[in-house]
Amino acid sequence: MDTVPDYERLYGETAPSVVSIYREAGRRGAGSGFVYDTDHVVTNEHVVRGRERVDVRYADASWTNGLVVGSDRYTDLAVVEVPDRPADATPLAVAESLPTPGRPVAALGNPFGLDGSITTGVVSGVNRSMPTAGGFAVPDAVQTDAPIDPGNSGGPLVSAADGYGVVGVNRAKSGTAVGFAVSARVVATVVPTLLDEGRYRHASLGIETTDVTPRVATANGLDRPRGVVVVGDRDETTPFRGGSTRRVRGRRVPTGDVIVGFAGHEVRSHEELTRRLLTDATPGEPVSLRLVRDGRERELTVTPVERPVPGEDRRRADSESTTIPVE
Repeated sequence: MDTVPDYERLYGETAPSVVSIYREAGRRGAGSGFVYDTDHVVTNEHVVRGRERVDVRYADASWTNGLVVGSDRYTDLAVVEVPDRPADATPLAVAESLPTPGRPVAALGNPFGLDGSITTGVVSGVNRSMPTAGGFAVPDAVQTDAPIDPGNSGGPLVSAADGYGVVGVNRAKSGTAVGFAVSARVVATVVPTLLDEGRYRHASLGIETTDVTPRVATANGLDRPRGVVVVGDRDETTPFRGGSTRRVRGRRVPTGDVIVGFAGHEVRSHEELTRRLLTDATPGEPVSLRLVRDGRERELTVTPVERPVPGEDRRRADSESTTIPVE
């Protein structure tokens, strides 16, 4: 018989480590966050965007003023250094593995300015993509039906098992029962670098790709649908071929190099390629790809470049944000 999740115990053990973050104390821009280590709180980048300092409120109603020491718009993660914290606001452990769909979880945070709130649900899916600034999509996102509302941004999505580890950082919702969180795997990749360097350098191949469908597989000489096909070269200087089309069963479909492997790992979708670029590539360091060109599989060594820092246009982030103004 399955064990019923003890959400009351989960709340008691984790809620003191969840904070509310105010861009302007008590007035507007309230989001959430959680204690990451002895001196730092993790939240969403869009919660602290444009601020060097923010006000942080703990579960016991005490306040402190924190310094934003690192942020990354592409993954919507940020780190705030806090000078002090209550004794019971202990760091929450970040999960070491991706949760499986069906796992019970709880979203904690500050929805609609209601400090110390908890909602519950399950992991609905993994390996999702979340659009962010500049047309980039955060890979490896966790989907949940636990309600995530305005103000929950930056709060933890906590597993109701395995020691109440953080499986994601709540970021956005898309419908009544569809919420998304930046995965623990992305947090574990990006946050340590934000602590050390203040920013994260993202690797880019300088191309645009799309998933291979049965028609695309036929057009490119593949035995079955797999990998991603190159459909564009952003600066026309990469070694990839792409951008052409061919008619297959009455429809024009893209033809070009089909990337089927990255640094020794199979690539089955655009989401997987994006994740591998995030976790297994560094700008300026060569990486080996496996691709199909003209129906033949071959190895290609390329050197990723650094993805440009997004511009100041934040309309997309605002429209998807779960940050709430508090009067």
